[in-house]
Amino acid sequence: MSQSAPLPDAVPTNWVDRRAPAALRPWLKLGRFDRPTGIWLLMLPGWQAIALADATYGRLPDLWLMLEFFVGAALMRAAGCAFNDIVDRDIDAKVSRTAGRPIPSGQISVKQAWGFIVGCSLVSLLILLTMGPLAIGLGVASLALVAAYPFMKRITWWPQAWLGLTFNWGALLGFAAANGRLDLSAVLLYAGGVFWTLGYDTIYAIQDLEDDALAGVKSSARRLGADIPRGVAGFYGLSLVLTFAAYVWAGLSFLFLPVFALYATHLILQARRVQADNPVRALALFKANTWAGVILFVAFAVGALGF
Repeated sequence: MSQSAPLPDAVPTNWVDRRAPAALRPWLKLGRFDRPTGIWLLMLPGWQAIALADATYGRLPDLWLMLEFFVGAALMRAAGCAFNDIVDRDIDAKVSRTAGRPIPSGQISVKQAWGFIVGCSLVSLLILLTMGPLAIGLGVASLALVAAYPFMKRITWWPQAWLGLTFNWGALLGFAAANGRLDLSAVLLYAGGVFWTLGYDTIYAIQDLEDDALAGVKSSARRLGADIPRGVAGFYGLSLVLTFAAYVWAGLSFLFLPVFALYATHLILQARRVQADNPVRALALFKANTWAGVILFVAFAVGALGF
């Protein structure tokens, strides 16, 4: 693969390969800015929690706090991806989808990648320090989840579950940042998000089934095998139950319900369409979860209305 070519799971017309200066492209690819789906999937649990927290007081989500979560998610996702690539550089070199990434392909050294991580983390810390003590504590605690994630595929068949714990931490952080406290609705939203991520990342892992088997990498997709569609349906079903419970506990208005029904339909259709032997469809279904997350955010936002 040419070092200037788009990576396999990036849109061929992505802005990094089309618009960014050549010298910056490896750095932007290291942070996955050519594949922004992950930014949305990391950010949206935070947005959903902000909407949930504000809706309990009958108000719409705080736009400034949402902006902070957008920037923070983009930077921390970039730092997390770079750390993951440092740890996985030898495995990535053996997998066709990841061999062209900046570290295994030699475009960026490990030392340079560490500098990138430190820079992204420091800016993220400045954003975190604008929030309350509980939110700051939760933000710092998330680093343990981030640090452990790259090693999960070596020790468990369910690294996607650990990713769920990590990617949805923003649900707790967002609620705490908006309200200065946590309650059961935030915990239920977090738990629902964990199963949502377990579902969509199992779909994502379909792309690497053969390469992961050759490299000895574990995943929920490999563990489920032919039962992937039923597994994804089960994960999404649990996610819907827990998320609905968050709505009930928070006591939001009935306007939440029709938008939530649209969210549920989105997940059900994904589970019906997923195929273990169709990696192209798997990538498309995975990316569609950006819209699923936006729909759920809107559901909580409108739940503030109609009291």
